[in-house]
Amino acid sequence: MQAPEQKVIRPFTYSLIEEELKKIKARYSKDYNSRHEGYAILKEEVDELWDEIKRNGSKRDLQSEAVQVAAVAIRFIQELTY
Repeated sequence: MQAPEQKVIRPFTYSLIEEELKKIKARYSKDYNSRHEGYAILKEEVDELWDEIKRNGSKRDLQSEAVQVAAVAIRFIQELTY
């Protein structure tokens, strides 16, 4: 008997990322002009997360930045696959 499949992404985490992705798509509805632009935006978000880490930000602030990184990464993946 197999063990029940566990969710890889917790529902609450998924909902945070999904809400951020909706905000991004509403604000920036146009697709990336190039893969380079997608990379640059993702790098900017990672840099913001790194800045928050270096300033010893709160868990809430770190989570917010990490969610933005995840949402931008998902947007980039979706643009490559659709």
